[in-house]
Amino acid sequence: MTTTTAAPRVRQTTPWVKRLTNGRVYLGALIILIWGLGPFYWMVVTALRDPAYTFDNTPWPTHVTFENFRNAFDTSRGNDFGRALVNSVIIGSITTVIALIVGVMAAYALARLAFKGKYLVAGLILSASMFPVVVLVTPLFQLFTDIGWIGQYQAMIIPNISFVLPMTVYILASFFSDLPWELEEAARIDGASRFQAFRLIMLPLAAPAVFTTAILAFIAAVNEYLLARLLSSDKTEPVTVAVARFSGNDPQVQPYAAIMAAGTIVTIPLVIMVLLFQRRIISGLTAGGVKS
Repeated sequence: MTTTTAAPRVRQTTPWVKRLTNGRVYLGALIILIWGLGPFYWMVVTALRDPAYTFDNTPWPTHVTFENFRNAFDTSRGNDFGRALVNSVIIGSITTVIALIVGVMAAYALARLAFKGKYLVAGLILSASMFPVVVLVTPLFQLFTDIGWIGQYQAMIIPNISFVLPMTVYILASFFSDLPWELEEAARIDGASRFQAFRLIMLPLAAPAVFTTAILAFIAAVNEYLLARLLSSDKTEPVTVAVARFSGNDPQVQPYAAIMAAGTIVTIPLVIMVLLFQRRIISGLTAGGVKS
């Protein structure tokens, strides 16, 4: 007596089911795109609109003018947007460089070395990233006042490093932990020290993740407002503070159009940078997610 086993039936996908699935994917992507870029689009539209028509609800640019961009850089009303841009680049660049130097070494140690208290250190780094910024305002203000740092760059750079460093360490640590150990071991067998293996082998492999982390750290440092508002002066304030205190011809009326123009000037370079390096960013965020 012989028994036959029926072959499993393969479920056929009809063309209309495929079209429906693709349609839902494209619809979801469109909703996310509108949700993310809608405010940016409206900011650009308002920045290009004549100040007399600031509150016009037309969804495309009308009464187009570049007067708002000239007003954003006009210093006759006490605004110094150009200096604020330079300040933001200085603060963001120094914060990013220091955070990367410290973060790369800390991430490598957490991912590749075995030492006592390793998980305690990782937990402390994670807890530092969850600490509310508003709690630090009063002690930092008192500390920097006592040592004479109020209104200087270091008063904003040092707190920014402490905010950016946990993100840097965790992104890079997850990447280093997924890199193949064999490459480092081969370099050690060939006579390289641990630092040489790290510098010559592991660090070049981690370049996509380092590049991604640098972009995210720079954006986070530039976007910081609360501490910068209290710890900066007129000469060292970043763009977040400068835009928030924009003044126009009438002290009782906010210059919304000029503020939108300033926001556009700040945002467009970041958008262009992300679009140009999006492949590096994606590869840096996902390279450590699959083990070879």
